[in-house]
Amino acid sequence: MLIRKSEITKLSNNIRKAINGEIIDFRDNEEGSLSVLKNDIYNFINIKNGQIDAAVLEHKAMSEYIENISHQLKTPITSMNIMMDLIEDAPREKQAEFLLGIRSSLNQMEWLTATLLKMAKLDNKRVEFFKKETAVRELLDISVKSLEILLDIKNQRVILENDILINCDKKWTAEALTNIIKNAIEYSKENTAIKVNSGENPIYSYISIEDSGEGIKKEDYKKLFTRFENSRNGYGVGLPLALSIIRSQDGDIDVDLGGNGRGAIFTIKLFKEKSD
Repeated sequence: MLIRKSEITKLSNNIRKAINGEIIDFRDNEEGSLSVLKNDIYNFINIKNGQIDAAVLEHKAMSEYIENISHQLKTPITSMNIMMDLIEDAPREKQAEFLLGIRSSLNQMEWLTATLLKMAKLDNKRVEFFKKETAVRELLDISVKSLEILLDIKNQRVILENDILINCDKKWTAEALTNIIKNAIEYSKENTAIKVNSGENPIYSYISIEDSGEGIKKEDYKKLFTRFENSRNGYGVGLPLALSIIRSQDGDIDVDLGGNGRGAIFTIKLFKEKSD
């Protein structure tokens, strides 16, 4: 499907208008990545506007939040505009390369807006969790399947050292686990393994994820779960989303910073319901 420069320019202008408070209907009944992106942006902005109306966030915090979103979307939009300018006079083989780049940028924006939409729903308590006993292996299989390409690129593998049943919402907990493992992939060396373990005690069940990196500096710890603090190759929303998901299920995430030859360990804790 050909993506016209006029469509990208229109989308870019509409995003700026929406950020400045104008009411824009992004909805699109067509098919393709750009249409999916438009609909995600429409849903996301609607939820954020609902938060503003309900005074869920302070005005200053909301302004900073929207400004950060604008900044995150600006990079892929600028990249697409540049490639659209170059594609007109480029040789055929280069045109194909630029089209791949444009589609990659669209995919990035689609992922980012979908992630922000999930975070907005969690912030606004619009997610209903359905907990049931689920094997950690099952959660891990879902996560690894979505990360296969990244694992293949670095020739990494994920090893589950112990499997238990854990009381959680399968879909959302797998989403949290995926974001933590994705972070582990980023910071682990090539040709290494990411170790996943699980267990329980009378208070909580846990899933731990250990990477093969060089550990986390103390000064970087506070930024780990801060939204829009850019990771090495990302937008800085994956770990904050994971934390929101787990805390929404009455859990938490602990971090062992590692170092001195050890990688970092992220531990998801899901607290057990107190029996009467």
